[in-house]
Amino acid sequence: MKKLSLLFAALLITFAGFSQNILQDFGTATDFFNAMQEGKFDQAQSFFDESVKSKIPVDVLTQLWTNIGTKLGKVKSITPVRSQQQGDYTLVIVEGDFENDTQNFTLAFNTTGKMVGFFLQPKSAASAYINPQYADTTKYKEQQLYIQTPGHQLAAIITTPKNVRNFPIVVLLHDSGPADMDETTGPNKPFKDIAAGLAAQGIASVRYVKRTLLYSQEFNVPFTVKEEVIDDAVAAIATARKVAGANVNQIYLFGHGLGGMLTPRLAILAPDLSGLILAAAPARKMTDLLMEQNKYMFDMAKDTTQAMKKSYDEAVALLSKVKLIKQGSIKPDSVVAGLPASYWIDQNSYDQVGSAKKLKKQRFLVLQGGYDFQVSKIDYDLWVKALSGKKGNAFKFYPDLNHLFIIRTEKGNTTQYKNAGNVSATVINDIAAWINQK
Repeated sequence: MKKLSLLFAALLITFAGFSQNILQDFGTATDFFNAMQEGKFDQAQSFFDESVKSKIPVDVLTQLWTNIGTKLGKVKSITPVRSQQQGDYTLVIVEGDFENDTQNFTLAFNTTGKMVGFFLQPKSAASAYINPQYADTTKYKEQQLYIQTPGHQLAAIITTPKNVRNFPIVVLLHDSGPADMDETTGPNKPFKDIAAGLAAQGIASVRYVKRTLLYSQEFNVPFTVKEEVIDDAVAAIATARKVAGANVNQIYLFGHGLGGMLTPRLAILAPDLSGLILAAAPARKMTDLLMEQNKYMFDMAKDTTQAMKKSYDEAVALLSKVKLIKQGSIKPDSVVAGLPASYWIDQNSYDQVGSAKKLKKQRFLVLQGGYDFQVSKIDYDLWVKALSGKKGNAFKFYPDLNHLFIIRTEKGNTTQYKNAGNVSATVINDIAAWINQK
């Protein structure tokens, strides 16, 4: 299978292992930690297989959880987020958020669904997530639940402001690629930042694990953004409508990157949406964007060797072919540039700008960072040109912010995502002001 070089190699899918009993394993993981939090250590021990129970006595579990509480403080949330196969065992990764710090866990399950291991993941030596100053936890609360569609169950968090009635609510949509509910990129968690920042200003949110992270095996067959994004986004919007205290007449969609590109499409499926927030959203065809990204990375590499030039030329040639794929021109299950033809057919036929212009009810907020090397000002200017004539629409360009809307000193490349930062408070304030404008 031939794949594009440079940025495109990391697009959309990873092929992590998958357990056919993942929903059962996730449920057991949740029940195990609920028992630990409630001090029901006998019950917690019952989830282990008989072969290991003697090695994990109740008093050991009790002492372990006591030590965790002493070091990390009270539990804020504990959420199973993904799984991977390791031989005959399924490993479920659980993210723990405590008062004083974060701690991730790995639970190992055998083929019968019984636990055979419980491990605390070591802290990475890399930069750690920084809790933003605007995340005032006294002003909001969080609730764990699942976004469900037929055959799928995605861990989610509803963040709601305290002591506020009839509040607006925002559904957060991921960019390309597998992602957890925080859209974690290195030590950065932009969706977690946005949820906390908006909640502190009286605005709720829904964020959830992206399907491509948890159900990666389903993307070995022909698919489109319907399976990747749309179906779960519609379910998340439906969940937002049911949040206690939320104003059903003020439901907004925040789409980052690919998610922003698809917000006009979702507004057709959910016409009750009040507004769409397009954050670093491509206005051009995906192939045009990928060509621009590859050109940027090629120029930045300053590698004049024939091998690099050949690699770049091959990427451009392949993208040029991809751009011409349309319905009936190729079998949907054919693989082109690492993705099924069905995906490219869908992308090539989608006109996000034209779709946005046809929407009458929803207003738009378009956000763009000047140091974003993945989506450029070209796209921002196209959105401005298309949508500037409509009342209620707003456009914000931030010269010193990158693709994650974090302050940087240069455009750079992907290495910048290894450095911890937070979504700019200015962006949070602008979103809140736009939502609250009369």
